[in-house]
Amino acid sequence: MQKYFDASYIWGAFPALIPFLKMTFLVVSLSVLFGTLLGLVLAAMKVGNNKIAQKLANGYTTILRCTPSIVLLFLVYYGVPAIFINFGIDLNDIDKAFFVVLTFTLQFAAIMSEVIRSSYESIDKGQFEAAVSVGLSPFQAYRRIIFPQAFVVALPNFGNGLLELLKEGSLAYTIGLIDVMGKANMIIASNYNSHALEIYIALSIIYWVLSIAIEQFFLKLEKLFSKGKQVIKSV
Repeated sequence: MQKYFDASYIWGAFPALIPFLKMTFLVVSLSVLFGTLLGLVLAAMKVGNNKIAQKLANGYTTILRCTPSIVLLFLVYYGVPAIFINFGIDLNDIDKAFFVVLTFTLQFAAIMSEVIRSSYESIDKGQFEAAVSVGLSPFQAYRRIIFPQAFVVALPNFGNGLLELLKEGSLAYTIGLIDVMGKANMIIASNYNSHALEIYIALSIIYWVLSIAIEQFFLKLEKLFSKGKQVIKSV
C-alpha cells in the first residue's frame, strides 16, 4: 500500500526544482531593475512641484498597490495583447516571461516610488542648503550628501519589497510560465497529485532559504552603510 507521506520525495524534488530557479531569478532581477527605474521617475514626480505630475504618480501608486498581484497579472496577460491587436500587433506568441516581468515591474515601481520618496524626504533639507553654501553644486550636494543617506534609509524597505516580489512571483505559473513554482506543479501533476505535500514542502524550503539569505544580505548591507552615521556619544 502506498504511504501517504514519504520524506524521500522531499529530497528527490530538489534536483528537479533547483534548475528552474534560473527563470525565477531572471523574472525577479528584471522586475527589480525596471521597477526601480520606473519607481525613481514616479518618486521624482511626487516630490516635484508639478501638481499634475504629483496627482498622476500618486494615483498610479494607489491603483497598483490596491490591485491584487494575480488580478494585475491576468489584466496584463490578457489586456496588453487585446490593446495591441487593435494596432495590428500580435503579442499572443510572445514569451510569457514578458508579461510576468511587465506585471511585477509595474507593481514593484509603485512600491519603490514610496520607498524612494519617503527616504528622500527623511533627510533634513538643511544639509542640502549647507552643502550648496560651502561651494558644492546642487548635483554634487545630492550625490555626496543627500543620496548616500537616503540610500541607507531605503535599504530595509527595498529588501522587504524584494522579498515580497520573490514570493509574489510564484503566481507566474498561473499563466503557464515554468519557473520553480511551475515545475513543482508539473511534478505533482505527473504523479497524479500524489505526494503533493512533499513537493510543496521542498518548494517551501527553497523559498525559506532564499528569503533568509536575502534578509541577512540586506541586514549586513544596512550595517555596513550605517557605520558612517553612528553618533559618537561624548563620555
